[in-house]
Amino acid sequence: MIFKHIIQKGLIAILLISAVGYSQQDPQYTQYMYNTMSVNPGYAGSLDHLVVNALHRSQWIGLDGAPKTQTLGVHAPLKNNVGLGLSIINDNLGPANETFVDANFSYTIQTSDKNKLAFGLKAGARFFDVDFSKGLSQDPDPLLAQNLNEVFLTIGGGFFYYSEKWYVGLSVPNFMTNEYYDNNATFKPIDKERLHYYLIGGYVFDLNDKVKFKPAVLAKAVSGAPWIADFSANFLFNEKFTAGVAYRWDDSVSALAGFQITENLNIGYAYDHTTTNLRHYSNGTHEFMLRYEFIKKTTIIKSPRFF
Repeated sequence: MIFKHIIQKGLIAILLISAVGYSQQDPQYTQYMYNTMSVNPGYAGSLDHLVVNALHRSQWIGLDGAPKTQTLGVHAPLKNNVGLGLSIINDNLGPANETFVDANFSYTIQTSDKNKLAFGLKAGARFFDVDFSKGLSQDPDPLLAQNLNEVFLTIGGGFFYYSEKWYVGLSVPNFMTNEYYDNNATFKPIDKERLHYYLIGGYVFDLNDKVKFKPAVLAKAVSGAPWIADFSANFLFNEKFTAGVAYRWDDSVSALAGFQITENLNIGYAYDHTTTNLRHYSNGTHEFMLRYEFIKKTTIIKSPRFF
């Protein structure tokens, strides 16, 4: 199934995006260290106060039909070691649009004076739509006669083990392996959802009173495809400004920056430079992040946790 886009670069975009999408179906983020709940429900409520996090990612600027992703996460701790959160993700790729709406639940155990282990569950729905009118088929094809509109159940889980200085987590955001059908009389499956496994970790080093250093990693695996790993190194200066670099294995290099505008409000930005052949057709990827923390005035915070 090959699309011939109205604009010249569209054909290149769709073909390349399709190749990438086969091995990595879920959205990806460069600022994953601040967007953890989207892949691991155990993170919900881990910051001890209500947090709202929003992110926008425009991937492969200059290619028509390239991925665009928006996320909104809200989570907070409740009584009895319980955390709750809501995660909404909208992912657009060429003629396809997917929206994930998930409720997140975590239960935390105090394993020592400084360490906590959280078990998380997430459940919700995935809305999958394909509008074939956004492209032109090279040859008439019955598969393109009707748009795709599907709704799938999502159930995922994971654990998140952390302290004030480090964290590690393992998760599967969706255990359901749904099949996509062609919406015609035959109802033949044309694609299948694959299991995604996420391993995340990081450590915060106090270099001195004004500088903290945090290396982090996010490893991702899709059933039937090789592992993909994101490595990052961020510095926090005077509890206000963050700067760092990142590398996505065999895919891109990135620059990250952030600023703590107020005690509650933090903004972040990341730019990805593609290292694959896509660099000849795109102008990189832009990612913007906004986080607001409802910190109580009576709460004493010695230092931002930096993740």
